[in-house]
Amino acid sequence: MTDRLPPIPPEQWTPAQREAAEAIIKGPRGALVSPFVPLLRSPELMAHAQRMGEYLRYRSAIGLRLSELVILVIARHWSQQVEWAIHAPIAKAQGLSAALIDDIAHGRRPAAMSDDEAAVHDFCTELLRKQTVGDANWARAVQRFGEQGAVDLLGIAGYYSFLAMVMNAARTAVPDSAAEPLPPL
Repeated sequence: MTDRLPPIPPEQWTPAQREAAEAIIKGPRGALVSPFVPLLRSPELMAHAQRMGEYLRYRSAIGLRLSELVILVIARHWSQQVEWAIHAPIAKAQGLSAALIDDIAHGRRPAAMSDDEAAVHDFCTELLRKQTVGDANWARAVQRFGEQGAVDLLGIAGYYSFLAMVMNAARTAVPDSAAEPLPPL
């Protein structure tokens, strides 16, 4: 499939696009990475999304390892190959097991998870499947991570769902990755 919104050469950026792109390039990402390539067409939206994503990815109340778990669950739900290609290797580097990552890739509830991983996984999968979080998973998340952590879980799930929808619709090209592509479900 052809990328509907491929990279725009920097010499063709508008002043608003340049400002939004430079904020990403100068931030912790260090480059205008895949999810932001289609969003460059709407520089103000991209700037707002970038700021939200920077918090959710790097400073959320649940920490990097569990944030990466959320991202993998979201990537699998949306069959989003770019998110998977980027985040499966990061998740492994953050300490998520290869077996857990493989189970998520194949749409299975991981057989072996820590209590924190299970709380995050079950919260997110229930949210995606039922469009809500039941009392048991809500209480478990609040007990483990506090109300801020529960809200950040929702934020990460929503933010990466937003990026997945953008990249799926734009048919964003998948970068080279050490990760195997997501198999069809």
